[in-house]
Amino acid sequence: MQTAVALSELLALLDSAAEAEGMSAILDQPYLLVDLEGWNSGEDEAAGRPLRQPNCPVIGLADSERDLPAIVDVIAVSEAELQILTEAIQHNAVAATLLVQLLRHNEQASVDDALFAESLAYSSLQSGASFKAWLNSRKPRSAVDEDESSLLLMDRQQDLLTITLNRPDKRNAYSAALRDALCEALALVSEDKTITRTVVQGAGACFSAGGDLDEFGEAGDGAFAHLVRMTRSAASLLHQLRERVEFRLHGACVGAGIELPAFSNHIVAATDSFFQLPEVAFGLIPGAGGTVSVLRRIGRHRTAFMALSNQRVDAETALAWGLIDAIE
Repeated sequence: MQTAVALSELLALLDSAAEAEGMSAILDQPYLLVDLEGWNSGEDEAAGRPLRQPNCPVIGLADSERDLPAIVDVIAVSEAELQILTEAIQHNAVAATLLVQLLRHNEQASVDDALFAESLAYSSLQSGASFKAWLNSRKPRSAVDEDESSLLLMDRQQDLLTITLNRPDKRNAYSAALRDALCEALALVSEDKTITRTVVQGAGACFSAGGDLDEFGEAGDGAFAHLVRMTRSAASLLHQLRERVEFRLHGACVGAGIELPAFSNHIVAATDSFFQLPEVAFGLIPGAGGTVSVLRRIGRHRTAFMALSNQRVDAETALAWGLIDAIE
C-alpha cells in the first residue's frame, strides 16, 4: 500500500505538470493517499479545487467523517475501509478513475449535462477490458420468454397513479423492456396534469436488484447505446417529475434500484431496505443516473464510497445521509 502524503505536499506536486501527469491509473498510480490531519475546512479554499487533479482516485485519511477538500474523492476512516477501497480500485482502476472524474464533473454540472456525461463514460467502459473479463467469467445465460405486457402494472385511483415494477421472479431487474415501460408510464404522468401524485413500488421480495445482468454486454455499439440511453431516459423524466413522484422501497435497492428513486423528492423505505452501487466491481460505473441523483442527495464523497466499496448501506444509515427521506 502506498504511503500517504500531506495535503500541502500533494498540492505542491500538482503545480508541476510533469508530476501531475504521473498521477494516473495508466502509469501505475491507481490511487493516492492523503493525510488530512491538521487540515481545517475553509482555511485554504485553493486547496479545495486545484487547477489540476490527479487521473486517479484520491483517498483522504481521517479519524472521522468531516468536511473534505475538493481534491479528495473519498474518505477512509479506518484501516478496514482503506483496505476495501484500495483493493476495489486496484481491481478495476480504469472504472474507478472514470467514476471519480465523472463525479468531479457532475458536482458542478447541470442535471442534463451530468446525465450526458455519465452516459458517455458508461458507454466507453462497456468496451473496456475489465468489463469484458467480467462478462467472460459469467455462465452462459439461457433465453427465457417473458410477457412484456405485464412487466409494469399501473393502477389509477382519482388523482393517484400507482406504478408497480412487476418482475418478482427476476427481483425486478431493470431490463430494457422494463425501462421502456417505465418511460411510457412517466411520459403519461408528464402529459396528464390531473395525475397529481404518483407512487412507484416493486412487487415481490424487493424493489429492484438493479440492472438485468442477463442483458449486460448486449450493446455491441457503444455510441448507439449512448443514444438509446439519452432517448429513453427514465432518469430525465423522473428529474422533471420529482415533485409529483414518490418511491416506496423495500428489500434490495441495488444500482438502478436506488439511482432512479434518488431523483424523486420523496423516498419512503421499509426497515429491511438496503442500498448498493456495485457497478465498478463489473468494470463499469452507475449508468441509470446514479452519478447525478445519488450525488445530489449524499454528496460526492459518500457517492464515491458507495460505488468504489460496493458496500451495502442500511436504511438507518441511508436516512442519516439523506439518501432516503423516511423509514416505515
